[in-house]
Amino acid sequence: MLSNPIYDPFLILTKVYSDGARVKQAITDTYIEEQYRSRTVKIVYGVLENDGYFDFCIRRYAPKAPKLAVRTILKISLYMLLFMGKQRYMVTDCAVSLCKKMGKSGVSGFVNAFLRRFKKEEVDGNLPKGDEGVAVRLSYPLYAYTMLKKEYGERAERIASARSAGVSVRFEKGAETYLEKPHQKTPFEGNYIFENFVRDEGYDEGAYTFQSVGSIAICDCVSPCEKLLDACAAPGGKSVLLAKKCKEVTSFELHAHRVELIGQYKRRMGVLNVTELQKDSSVFDENYEEKFDGVLCDVPCSGFGTVSENPDVKLSRKAEDFLSLGKIQGEILETCSRYVKKGGALYYSTCSLFEAENDQQVEAFLKKNPSFRLAELDSPLAHEKKRCGLQFLPDNAYGAGFYVAKMIRE
Repeated sequence: MLSNPIYDPFLILTKVYSDGARVKQAITDTYIEEQYRSRTVKIVYGVLENDGYFDFCIRRYAPKAPKLAVRTILKISLYMLLFMGKQRYMVTDCAVSLCKKMGKSGVSGFVNAFLRRFKKEEVDGNLPKGDEGVAVRLSYPLYAYTMLKKEYGERAERIASARSAGVSVRFEKGAETYLEKPHQKTPFEGNYIFENFVRDEGYDEGAYTFQSVGSIAICDCVSPCEKLLDACAAPGGKSVLLAKKCKEVTSFELHAHRVELIGQYKRRMGVLNVTELQKDSSVFDENYEEKFDGVLCDVPCSGFGTVSENPDVKLSRKAEDFLSLGKIQGEILETCSRYVKKGGALYYSTCSLFEAENDQQVEAFLKKNPSFRLAELDSPLAHEKKRCGLQFLPDNAYGAGFYVAKMIRE
């Protein structure tokens, strides 16, 4: 019997929409028919990338808001119609069949009628004008798009519509074995971006790892030193990479299960000079005062620089979150600055696009801490030099949006 292509994506997306699960975890936690895995993952990510636009489509054709399960089926169907070029009759039959299989025969008529009547041209002709219409078309929260427009002007649309360049892989050895596949070389040694990359035994043997080009760019900005603290370290990619140029790396992580992720990561990569500890980086520990030559604070943030890899960020992040995030960012930076030796370096980084989480945080810290001064940074990856640090933007940095600043303790 042929598999219904809507079923597995429906299971995963229900966990994201209903339970608030992160998309990568929802995929990991769901049994997927292996032969159709790539198709399922493509649909899941495609639906989340276009979620706001699909909501608009559904409102245009539905007299009243359908329940979550029906909305999810419709969004998957719309993605298959509009982005995968599937035949309307096939998509409609699959959607109706799934409704019936789930015991929702009562709505199968509505789903059938919706998909047969749907016309993209009619929807697009009724999009709101101006920035609101752009935000709907790009499925970008209006508050966030307004912030982007204020900071980046006409470039905001390119930033919001940027897509991931592919799968970023950092090789320790044996890269040549994989370079027959379509790829791009990044400015960083051993880092390539592939159109598709299937994990094999090389991953388990530590020959390569998956690490975003933005994460690698931040590590590239950190100077070699004797003792380094990675203050918000899970899952461990930065700690492991920095262990190549720092003699000892200490990795703090708040949650026990994420501390274990760092341990698994370093063991897989055969790294011996990383020590992972369960610590709250926002709470001062006198045992570490002035103990480190370098401290990296890769703080919790809104994550809008990573929406090409984590499209669920656009669903879960709210405007009011910026206040609580700003507070914790400031606390971590303030606390961890006390762990820096005199003459040592303090690094502040985010995966955010917004000044409120980047330059403004650094400026507020420097105003309160005159013993620190800004240090110059540069990167081979395309970037903008801001007042305090470097901003990497998704439209010209392989889909990655990150920020990093460096300060020296006098």
